[in-house]
Amino acid sequence: MYRFALKFMRDRQEAEDVVQEALIKIWNQRNRLDEYLNFDAWCMKLVRNQALDRLKSRHYRGQIRHILPDTASDHNNPYQHTELANRMQTIHRLIDSLPDKQREVIHLRDVEGFSYQEVAEIMNIDLNMVKVCLFRARNTIKTKLINTEAYGTR
Repeated sequence: MYRFALKFMRDRQEAEDVVQEALIKIWNQRNRLDEYLNFDAWCMKLVRNQALDRLKSRHYRGQIRHILPDTASDHNNPYQHTELANRMQTIHRLIDSLPDKQREVIHLRDVEGFSYQEVAEIMNIDLNMVKVCLFRARNTIKTKLINTEAYGTR
Protein backbone atom coordinates (compact mmCIF):
# COMPACT_ATOMS: atom_id res chain seq x y z
CA MET A 1 0.00 0.00 0.00
CA TYR A 2 2.83 2.37 0.86
CA ARG A 3 4.65 1.87 -2.46
CA PHE A 4 1.44 2.55 -4.34
CA ALA A 5 0.75 5.69 -2.32
CA LEU A 6 4.34 6.84 -2.80
CA LYS A 7 3.97 6.50 -6.56
CA PHE A 8 1.05 8.92 -6.45
CA MET A 9 2.30 11.33 -3.81
CA ARG A 10 6.05 11.33 -4.55
CA ASP A 11 6.65 12.31 -0.96
CA ARG A 12 7.29 9.84 1.85
CA GLN A 13 5.39 11.77 4.51
CA GLU A 14 2.38 12.30 2.28
CA ALA A 15 2.39 8.62 1.27
CA GLU A 16 2.49 7.60 4.92
CA ASP A 17 -0.47 9.89 5.63
CA VAL A 18 -2.44 8.38 2.75
CA VAL A 19 -1.77 4.85 3.97
CA GLN A 20 -2.66 5.81 7.53
CA GLU A 21 -5.97 7.28 6.38
CA ALA A 22 -6.68 4.15 4.33
CA LEU A 23 -5.87 1.94 7.34
CA ILE A 24 -8.27 3.96 9.48
CA LYS A 25 -11.01 3.36 6.91
CA ILE A 26 -10.15 -0.34 6.85
CA TRP A 27 -10.29 -0.44 10.65
CA ASN A 28 -13.67 1.29 10.66
CA GLN A 29 -14.96 -1.35 8.23
CA ARG A 30 -13.42 -4.29 10.14
CA ASN A 31 -16.83 -5.82 10.87
CA ARG A 32 -17.62 -6.02 7.14
CA LEU A 33 -14.27 -7.28 5.80
CA ASP A 34 -15.69 -10.71 4.99
CA GLU A 35 -18.06 -9.04 2.49
CA TYR A 36 -15.18 -8.06 0.19
CA LEU A 37 -14.26 -10.71 -2.37
CA ASN A 38 -10.74 -9.41 -2.90
CA PHE A 39 -9.43 -7.71 0.23
CA ASP A 40 -6.10 -6.69 -1.36
CA ALA A 41 -7.78 -5.03 -4.32
CA TRP A 42 -10.20 -3.22 -2.01
CA CYS A 43 -7.32 -1.91 0.12
CA MET A 44 -5.44 -0.67 -2.93
CA LYS A 45 -8.58 1.02 -4.20
CA LEU A 46 -8.88 2.83 -0.86
CA VAL A 47 -5.26 3.97 -1.12
CA ARG A 48 -5.80 5.14 -4.70
CA ASN A 49 -8.90 7.11 -3.75
CA GLN A 50 -7.21 8.64 -0.70
CA ALA A 51 -4.21 9.67 -2.80
CA LEU A 52 -6.38 11.19 -5.52
CA ASP A 53 -8.43 13.09 -2.95
CA ARG A 54 -5.27 14.45 -1.35
CA LEU A 55 -3.81 15.43 -4.71
CA LYS A 56 -6.98 17.32 -5.54
CA SER A 57 -7.02 19.22 -2.27
CA ARG A 58 -5.88 22.83 -2.29
CA HIS A 59 -3.56 22.18 0.61
CA TYR A 60 -1.45 19.79 -1.40
CA ARG A 61 -1.07 21.68 -4.69
CA GLY A 62 2.45 22.74 -5.45
CA GLN A 63 4.08 20.57 -2.80
CA ILE A 64 5.10 17.58 -4.92
CA ARG A 65 8.73 16.55 -4.56
CA HIS A 66 10.48 13.98 -6.71
CA ILE A 67 11.92 10.92 -4.97
CA LEU A 68 14.64 8.98 -6.70
CA PRO A 69 14.55 5.19 -6.51
CA ASP A 70 16.96 3.32 -4.29
CA THR A 71 19.17 1.31 -6.65
CA ALA A 72 21.87 0.20 -4.23
CA SER A 73 23.25 -3.27 -4.72
CA ASP A 74 26.19 -5.06 -3.14
CA HIS A 75 26.94 -6.99 -6.35
CA ASN A 76 27.71 -4.02 -8.60
CA ASN A 77 30.96 -2.15 -8.96
CA PRO A 78 30.69 1.67 -8.93
CA TYR A 79 30.43 1.85 -12.72
CA GLN A 80 27.63 -0.75 -12.84
CA HIS A 81 25.87 0.93 -9.94
CA THR A 82 25.96 4.30 -11.74
CA GLU A 83 24.68 2.76 -14.97
CA LEU A 84 21.89 0.96 -13.12
CA ALA A 85 20.94 4.11 -11.22
CA ASN A 86 20.87 6.13 -14.45
CA ARG A 87 18.78 3.51 -16.22
CA MET A 88 16.31 3.24 -13.32
CA GLN A 89 16.03 7.02 -13.16
CA THR A 90 15.31 7.08 -16.90
CA ILE A 91 12.70 4.31 -16.58
CA HIS A 92 10.97 6.08 -13.69
CA ARG A 93 10.99 9.34 -15.64
CA LEU A 94 9.46 7.54 -18.62
CA ILE A 95 6.81 5.90 -16.42
CA ASP A 96 6.02 9.26 -14.85
CA SER A 97 5.55 10.77 -18.30
CA LEU A 98 2.86 8.22 -19.23
CA PRO A 99 -0.81 9.19 -19.18
CA ASP A 100 -2.35 8.71 -15.72
CA LYS A 101 -4.26 5.53 -16.47
CA GLN A 102 -1.27 3.82 -18.12
CA ARG A 103 1.01 4.91 -15.27
CA GLU A 104 -1.36 3.48 -12.65
CA VAL A 105 -1.85 0.21 -14.52
CA ILE A 106 1.86 -0.41 -15.05
CA HIS A 107 2.58 0.35 -11.41
CA LEU A 108 -0.13 -1.94 -10.08
CA ARG A 109 0.73 -4.78 -12.44
CA ASP A 110 4.53 -4.62 -12.77
CA VAL A 111 5.58 -3.07 -9.47
CA GLU A 112 2.92 -4.24 -7.04
CA GLY A 113 2.32 -7.57 -8.80
CA PHE A 114 -1.47 -7.52 -8.91
CA SER A 115 -3.27 -9.70 -11.42
CA TYR A 116 -5.05 -8.17 -14.40
CA GLN A 117 -8.41 -8.77 -12.71
CA GLU A 118 -7.24 -7.14 -9.48
CA VAL A 119 -5.97 -4.10 -11.38
CA ALA A 120 -9.35 -3.84 -13.12
CA GLU A 121 -11.12 -3.94 -9.74
CA ILE A 122 -8.77 -1.41 -8.11
CA MET A 123 -9.10 1.06 -10.97
CA ASN A 124 -12.74 0.27 -11.66
CA ILE A 125 -12.13 -0.31 -15.38
CA ASP A 126 -12.74 -3.16 -17.82
CA LEU A 127 -10.25 -6.05 -17.91
CA ASN A 128 -9.57 -5.46 -21.61
CA MET A 129 -8.79 -1.81 -20.87
CA VAL A 130 -6.20 -2.96 -18.32
CA LYS A 131 -4.53 -5.10 -20.96
CA VAL A 132 -4.59 -2.32 -23.56
CA CYS A 133 -3.20 0.26 -21.12
CA LEU A 134 -0.46 -2.09 -19.98
CA PHE A 135 0.52 -2.98 -23.55
CA ARG A 136 0.66 0.67 -24.56
CA ALA A 137 2.60 1.68 -21.47
CA ARG A 138 5.19 -1.06 -21.86
CA ASN A 139 5.52 -0.39 -25.57
CA THR A 140 5.99 3.35 -25.03
CA ILE A 141 8.60 2.82 -22.35
CA LYS A 142 10.46 0.24 -24.42
CA THR A 143 10.55 2.47 -27.50
CA LYS A 144 11.59 5.58 -25.59
CA LEU A 145 14.23 3.67 -23.60
CA ILE A 146 15.75 2.22 -26.77
CA ASN A 147 15.79 5.68 -28.36
CA THR A 148 17.24 7.27 -25.25
CA GLU A 149 20.04 4.72 -24.96
CA ALA A 150 20.75 4.77 -28.70
CA TYR A 151 21.23 8.54 -28.71
CA GLY A 152 22.80 8.74 -25.27
CA THR A 153 20.43 11.38 -23.97
CA ARG A 154 18.99 11.12 -20.52
